[in-house]
Amino acid sequence: MVSDAQDIHESLWVLFSTNIGERIMVPEYGTVLWQKVFAVLNTTLINQIKTIVVQEITTWEPRVTVLDVQVLQDDAEQGILNIGLDYLIRQTNVRSNLVYPFYHVEATLAPARGG
Repeated sequence: MVSDAQDIHESLWVLFSTNIGERIMVPEYGTVLWQKVFAVLNTTLINQIKTIVVQEITTWEPRVTVLDVQVLQDDAEQGILNIGLDYLIRQTNVRSNLVYPFYHVEATLAPARGG
């Protein structure tokens, strides 16, 4: 069991890790980030990801105010995007951040795996 800032941090992590429709009792909960896994990585996609993050946090995590969202390409070969989130916890006026690794793999750049 966690509380306060750690609870919010974990709540955001769960939100980003949940696909819409995945939870039976709250089918609207989650994000559509996973629909972007095979999209072409360009400025449009980065802006779409930022918009998705802000919209879903506004809807599902009212305890925070989004200050900034950054989408950084960590490793193009592995298809990893880091979603950096700076936010303010409203109740305590404490700033915090979260970096969520989003595994974006374009079909043409995906390394061969397996045996």
